[in-house]
Amino acid sequence: MTTKTNYKFAIPNSNGTSSTTYVDMDDMFVSAETFVEKGLYAWGNGTGGLLGDGTILSKSSPVQIGSLTDWKQVSAGDSYTLAVKTGGTLWAWGVNTNGRLGDNTTVSKSSPVQIGSLTNWKQVSASGHTLAVKTDGTLWAWGLGTAGQLGDSAFTTRSSPVQIGLLTNWYQVAVGVQHSLAVKTDGTLWAWGVNNNGQLGNGTVVNTSSPIQIGLLNNWRQVSAGINGRFSAAIKTDGTLWTWGLNNLGQLGDGTAVNASSPVQVGALTNWKQVSCGTDFSVAVTTNGNLYAWGNGATGRLGDNTTVAKSSPVQIGSLTNWKQVSARSDGGNASAVKTDGTLWAWGNGGAGRLGDGTIVSKSSPVQIGILTSWNQVTVGTDHTVGVLNFNGLSGYTY
Repeated sequence: MTTKTNYKFAIPNSNGTSSTTYVDMDDMFVSAETFVEKGLYAWGNGTGGLLGDGTILSKSSPVQIGSLTDWKQVSAGDSYTLAVKTGGTLWAWGVNTNGRLGDNTTVSKSSPVQIGSLTNWKQVSASGHTLAVKTDGTLWAWGLGTAGQLGDSAFTTRSSPVQIGLLTNWYQVAVGVQHSLAVKTDGTLWAWGVNNNGQLGNGTVVNTSSPIQIGLLNNWRQVSAGINGRFSAAIKTDGTLWTWGLNNLGQLGDGTAVNASSPVQVGALTNWKQVSCGTDFSVAVTTNGNLYAWGNGATGRLGDNTTVAKSSPVQIGSLTNWKQVSARSDGGNASAVKTDGTLWAWGNGGAGRLGDGTIVSKSSPVQIGILTSWNQVTVGTDHTVGVLNFNGLSGYTY
């Protein structure tokens, strides 16, 4: 956030002498960050209106989505985006195939439209289908459901939110291409959908159309589902990192190329903070601000200045101020926010998806613009969305 300087000028008395009455010039002008450093921004492929700026044009640098500044959490999916505002309303835009926007239509939208009128939405995750949690702890799903990925046992596509079960203790959800993951407030881990590579983590390769518990542990904290890569990752409350599912390119990070149908621990570190799974790679940050990546290295998506696959986490640089990362992309790119509020990106630069004003791929992180008030970033198929300093809040955390 730009530091404001107050300029005060004395108002002269009628005889021209100096007075003790001052006018604060800050009261006469609206500070620039009111318009520039708050709100919702998007960049990358604009086909189908997925950037939400009212056009279908691609943008290689961040463009603001409307003028509102009360966005809280966003999730970019397969050519569409879902977002929750600080007041708990839910919004969507982009390509509306299979009713993935949730507005009870299949018509694409190039600007955000509100989904229903409720004000108790808490967290949303988008891919080809959508999962969401409300503040009352209920779980909801919509979009493509033919493989059981919605969790309602119906194998049916839904164009508006449907409640999954009656439980009220859901905490965080994550969506892959055809599988879903969730953590409850009691720390238990749940999964459903396609399981051909063991991505559900229940020790089998059998599909399921309703939530099933993964193991008996109750110390799971955050989960992420791979896009097209059919793998999953999760962090426990003890700070350990676990992965399972497809591992043909080392995306599990366990030093092998062997699939796992049950969670396997990644290394011995106990300070993992957040993990994000991409197509066939993952990025993660630790509590001390280190950035790591592993899996497929094509297009420089690991950010380690190479294009070589890694089957174990490699640290990206030596900085210790990384805050939040997102790698949920078919294109092979990632974005991250630092604790100083700066925004960074690397990997496939096609369609301007990195946001650095070019369409050139980068094999190590490059800063996007000069703003220092980014709170959260989310990467979709070939577009990216970021939230800037909403009402002074600290940003969405897992």
